[in-house]
Amino acid sequence: MAVTTKAAGETLEVRRTINAPRQRVFDAWTNAEEMKKWAAPGPMTVVRAESDLRVGGKYRIHMHAPNGHEHRAFGVYRVVDPPKKVVYTWTWATLPDVTDTVVTVEFHESGSATEVVLRHEGLATAALCKSHEDGWVGCFDRFRALVSTP
Repeated sequence: MAVTTKAAGETLEVRRTINAPRQRVFDAWTNAEEMKKWAAPGPMTVVRAESDLRVGGKYRIHMHAPNGHEHRAFGVYRVVDPPKKVVYTWTWATLPDVTDTVVTVEFHESGSATEVVLRHEGLATAALCKSHEDGWVGCFDRFRALVSTP
């Protein structure tokens, strides 16, 4: 994980190698039914996921915590380049002060595996960056378990 600071805020980067073909990894990242299985960290569950995968299309993820609290994120796809890259805005409906962030996910072939490089830009504070790092790492753990082949 890498964190950098720019004038527009903090940026975090998470890299993971997934033992699966690039198209499979891209599809699992962007398909709503697949997102329901991985797009929440730790003990949280995804109770709703929507994905209109096209430039200008919207996505929505509703995560449910064991304590009953719901976290809702949504945004708009800015770049859709299957199976190489997807870029989208990230806004928390439940954290209105977290706005104007952008997530870029690149999918690089690495033999029979895929390296996924996620950059989340525009996080206002180091604390928000750390919180998002923890969330993305937890999501990647679930994602890898879902998508990886033996």
